[in-house]
Amino acid sequence: MSPISRIWNWRITVGAAVLLVAIALLAVSIGPIPISFSSILRTLLGLHHGLNGEQRTLVLDLRLPRVILAALVGAALSCSGAVYQTVFRNPLADPYLLGAASGAGLGATLAITASHGNVYGLLPIFSFVGGILAVLTSFFISGRFFAEPNTLLLSGIAVGSFATAVQTFIQQRHSDALRPVYSWILGELTAASWQVVSWSAFYILLAISTMVFISKKLDGLMLSDEEAFSLGINPHRLRIIAVLAATLATATAVSASGLIGFVGIVVPHLVRGITRRVTNRSLLTIALVGAAFLVLADLGARTLLSPAELPIGVITAFVGAPFFLFVLRNKRVSYS
Repeated sequence: MSPISRIWNWRITVGAAVLLVAIALLAVSIGPIPISFSSILRTLLGLHHGLNGEQRTLVLDLRLPRVILAALVGAALSCSGAVYQTVFRNPLADPYLLGAASGAGLGATLAITASHGNVYGLLPIFSFVGGILAVLTSFFISGRFFAEPNTLLLSGIAVGSFATAVQTFIQQRHSDALRPVYSWILGELTAASWQVVSWSAFYILLAISTMVFISKKLDGLMLSDEEAFSLGINPHRLRIIAVLAATLATATAVSASGLIGFVGIVVPHLVRGITRRVTNRSLLTIALVGAAFLVLADLGARTLLSPAELPIGVITAFVGAPFFLFVLRNKRVSYS
């Protein structure tokens, strides 16, 4: 890559970071009680004449953790989508392959039906464990741990269908839990708190760091296994590391926010179109743009019908579904 191209791509990354900060400040300031940017900045920086009383509590304990959680989830889903698209050599792959979404949904349904009023204490744990177990089951069914992408994908579809069937059966047996289950399935950030942010940040940042660390080697997965071996890359080992990191990020995001679709498809293609780079080498930019995208989507979810609130999954579907159809029709989609 030429020095000019490298400088240009770093400018895009810095621009994405600036965009994320600007959208985050906008999201923190807008609401039923509008708060000025200057007051928010003084409060966050610990300067004089910052916010006090209820406004300070509103910003620091309600809006800020929600914005940070949205950024973490957006970064996790977008990076996972980019990695899955490479591993499965499919430009339409998303983070919910291998049964992660269905397993997390089953776990969330079990938590909601068994919570007895403490749903948000059990829901993240159950959905996280459900997503991880579903993916591990997909590997087991595929016959060997280092399975070929197509075999692993088919195993994931089978596991996802089974988990969905069990989830439907449980919902039929507990009809009183239908509303909270569907609310979670459509995605929500209403339960955001510093506690949720802290544990989700640990797993998401760990997973994203792993994906960024192996990003250059991931280009080898777009070749045949024989060609990858000739370049000194072990495609089986690299594939398993990539899938586990992407699944960890996805399961954590799902357990914290519910099912939020299309982020993992829209953002990687958007960034690749802007940077003109192989998706894997733009994972940091993808993470920043994905974070900004979901923070903006969450802002729309809680303001478009204020004081009512739309599920954030509805907002991302409005944007993502047409984009998905556009990519589907574009026969020239490639990773070159």
